[in-house]
Amino acid sequence: MNIEINQLSYKYEVRKMSEKDIPIIYEMCLNNQQYYKYCSKQPSVELIRSDLEITPPRFPFSQKYYIGFFCKDILIAVLDLYDGFPEKDYAYIGFFMMNFKFQGQGIGSEIISEVVEYLKKNDYRIVRLGIDKGNPQSTHFWKKNKFEVIKEVKQDVGTILVAERKVF
Repeated sequence: MNIEINQLSYKYEVRKMSEKDIPIIYEMCLNNQQYYKYCSKQPSVELIRSDLEITPPRFPFSQKYYIGFFCKDILIAVLDLYDGFPEKDYAYIGFFMMNFKFQGQGIGSEIISEVVEYLKKNDYRIVRLGIDKGNPQSTHFWKKNKFEVIKEVKQDVGTILVAERKVF
């Protein structure tokens, strides 16, 4: 399948992020310290550059969508979306972060609802993601958005809660 990113939101301008966007992504990440507290990383230009390019092993880069949601040239949120991972009719959210100034207003849930609605209309069955275990903000957000934890995966540093939402 091929995700048409301009159809992921009716309210926000959606565009693919690139190397030139690293400064605004970095600034947004610096103001979200709670996320970095639980994922055992710190925001850096190098980390963001890596996130723009990284994919699961043997996964085609052409099916990765590292996108920004904008309102009047202000970055509202960043979403890293994989088309067809881990299965053909799945979408995987590798990263989602809201601009700190817009948190707590329902905007993040609104964006996720629009993305899920688009995926549903385009015959995806499941949206999957990972949550850093112990991060109360992320856990609450994803559960509120109808994602259910299906398993825990221990990693070198910490544990990931694998969660999914059926969209069919």
